[in-house]
Amino acid sequence: MTFAWKTAGLTYNRYLAVASRVVRRSLKEQPRLQAERRGEMDLKFAKWENGKQGDVKNVSEAVVTTPESAGQ
Repeated sequence: MTFAWKTAGLTYNRYLAVASRVVRRSLKEQPRLQAERRGEMDLKFAKWENGKQGDVKNVSEAVVTTPESAGQ
């Protein structure tokens, strides 16, 4: 037996994100606002070279070049 989310082509993490968004949207106004704030994430990264940290960037704002797109 295969799970419905797997059959739909979703990863488990994506399935959880969709399910949590549906639950948050079904709440009343005040609990919904609190739950939405908890659902926000802020992920940052920095490139290290020669033992020194470079500029810290927000992942959502950074443009990541993949090897496939670099050659085109």
